[in-house]
Amino acid sequence: MSTTETEGRIYDVAGQDWDELVKTVSESADERLVVNMGPQHPSTHGVLRLVLTLDGETVTEARTVIGYLHTGIEKNMEFRTWTQGVTFVTRMDYLAPIFNETAYCLGVEKLLGITDRIPDRAQAIRVLTMELTRISSHLVAIATFGMELGATTPMLFGFREREMVLDLMEYITGLRMNMAYVRPGGVSVDLPAGAVDKIGEFLKVMPGRLKEMRKLLDANPVYTRRTKDVAYLDLTGCMALGITGPMLRAAGLPWDLRKSQPYCGYETYEFAVPTQTTCDVYGRYLVRMDEMEESLKIIEQALDRLSGPLKGGPVMIEDKKIGWPAQLALGPDGLGNSPDHIAHIMGGSMEALIHHFKLVTEGFRVPAGQVYSSVESPRGELGAHVVSDGGTRPYRVHFRDPSFTNLQAVPATCEGGMVADVISAVASIDPVMGGVDR
Repeated sequence: MSTTETEGRIYDVAGQDWDELVKTVSESADERLVVNMGPQHPSTHGVLRLVLTLDGETVTEARTVIGYLHTGIEKNMEFRTWTQGVTFVTRMDYLAPIFNETAYCLGVEKLLGITDRIPDRAQAIRVLTMELTRISSHLVAIATFGMELGATTPMLFGFREREMVLDLMEYITGLRMNMAYVRPGGVSVDLPAGAVDKIGEFLKVMPGRLKEMRKLLDANPVYTRRTKDVAYLDLTGCMALGITGPMLRAAGLPWDLRKSQPYCGYETYEFAVPTQTTCDVYGRYLVRMDEMEESLKIIEQALDRLSGPLKGGPVMIEDKKIGWPAQLALGPDGLGNSPDHIAHIMGGSMEALIHHFKLVTEGFRVPAGQVYSSVESPRGELGAHVVSDGGTRPYRVHFRDPSFTNLQAVPATCEGGMVADVISAVASIDPVMGGVDR
């Protein structure tokens, strides 16, 4: 902690600082209460710590403390090949793993200069899995939000519906979360037999389930009292703080990277960008509900393409020097190289074996340079700044995670409100600490 004569008292909040914090506050003439909310708290969405200064029930100061889930993902990537990097980034924002992978892979593909050579089928599968993930992420946001306000049924409904999405993701990729499914050059494996039918069934059931959640919450008097005109942050405030995603769209600006800076062929899909003008918690809830309905439309369009004109197409770039993994197939011992590919490299071509060995152990080289690529994640603009020095490993990868930027809104939305409204405010920001701390 430090003081300055010109600007009053400045607090630097870090770990293991509680005694110092109490000492500094006790020197002040004002009577107030300073409390820790988190990092072990069921309503801070993970290990977020809020240091709140209270005057009775009113929050006069709110400071966020982060770093309790730091995993060193960005640094670790510097010691792995470009393809292995996907297994790290997928674990950042763990509620939206496919988005982390896609942002990173788009950057790598830009550096390689192969953006236009990614197969259309791979792009459609990326769009399909991203929109499924957007639905599952928003369901968690609304389910946990309901729980924090004391409504247990939305929690049960939200996780029940999300389970359907995770079952689909497991069927397509082999894993429920942290799939490492999107790879530089395409996706790791094609849709399995029966996936189109399963997703079709999901599209029949899900709209009704979303209506059920709306019936529970849209006009619920307890819910609206806790969300309307709470945690107000207008468009000017959002722009000043760099806020993106549902929070920005709830302030009336239809800014969505899928429309403004399209990627993966999003410009060829028909969908709307939902907005509200309430600038409050309720508006952010409505935007997320509307977004799930729009995602269902996009999934339906992607499914029509995958089962129609793009059926049977490749899902990985044809360039054998980049496209890894090689042809995968499901065998009795799980997912692995297909018998045809093994027969080719072990018995048919010595060059193919050498090439496969080099690609798997060393990886491909990426031309020197730096790029920024971004996608519209469920929380806002998720960007990857990817730097290459011409080697087989990234020189540096840094992510612009929307949860990190959006957490700047905590003081603006909480100060001057009640302690109970801090819960609503943080829930409406929907931060994921894995993405914040990385």
